[in-house]
Amino acid sequence: MLSLFIHWNPSPEIFTIPGIDWPVRWYGLMWALAFIGSHFFMNRIYRVEGRTEKELDTLTLYVIAGTILGARLGHCFFYDPGYYLSHPLDILKVYEGGLASHGGAIGILVAMWLYCRKTKESWLWLFDKIVVVVPLASMLIRFGNLMNSEIIGTPTNVPWAFVFTTVDNLPRHPAQLYESIFCLFLFVLMYWLWKNKRDRFAPGFMFGLMCVLFFTERILDEFVKENQEAFEAGMALNMGQILSIPFIIVGLYMMWRRKRQLDSGQGTEGSRQ
Repeated sequence: MLSLFIHWNPSPEIFTIPGIDWPVRWYGLMWALAFIGSHFFMNRIYRVEGRTEKELDTLTLYVIAGTILGARLGHCFFYDPGYYLSHPLDILKVYEGGLASHGGAIGILVAMWLYCRKTKESWLWLFDKIVVVVPLASMLIRFGNLMNSEIIGTPTNVPWAFVFTTVDNLPRHPAQLYESIFCLFLFVLMYWLWKNKRDRFAPGFMFGLMCVLFFTERILDEFVKENQEAFEAGMALNMGQILSIPFIIVGLYMMWRRKRQLDSGQGTEGSRQ
């Protein structure tokens, strides 16, 4: 029976750059593709919606900084605050691994708030646009986790189970793949809604919808995923699930509030502040 499962043991390194002995890793490549792909689709959105490429370049810098800083600080302080408060310089060792998606989400929100404050852009307009590409980036990053054989699923006997041979010989749920596939679906949905239905939504509705769908899937996916830290073992919900709940609540509130706005006859177009 074990032979029917997918035995997964790819090298996390694609190749090494000759001369400088610098390895190019799948995870790093997926992060780079996440930013490149997001910029490509945001460029199309900005052109259609009458914004300039210069504005997008500025936003991209804000989002890159917010994503990396937020993801790193989220990992450090959500999952092992005691260690990192005692060893603050280790926070800078991003190359050793340790990025939290919830921290990245918070970092993006803070970066976008700062961007809107500086440029006087409508934050509701911007949030509705950024959520189109967030699932695309998440899809690629989760694929990077799969190539690293990390964030593995719980043991299972389903026919599509993966045996992560660098971890153990147990067939497990490919939780990273589940999330990656869902994010692909969510990206297609959000892009289609923006392209075909955006004039029917009040500003902020698409942001709320993405939060509800994305983080509900995250809660469900965590049930077939091994806990990331030992302290989560005795918890009814692990840290990833707990951190998802506020995003879902905010998303539901935004959808309800914006639907009321639309029903009251207020405009649907975002504008600069």
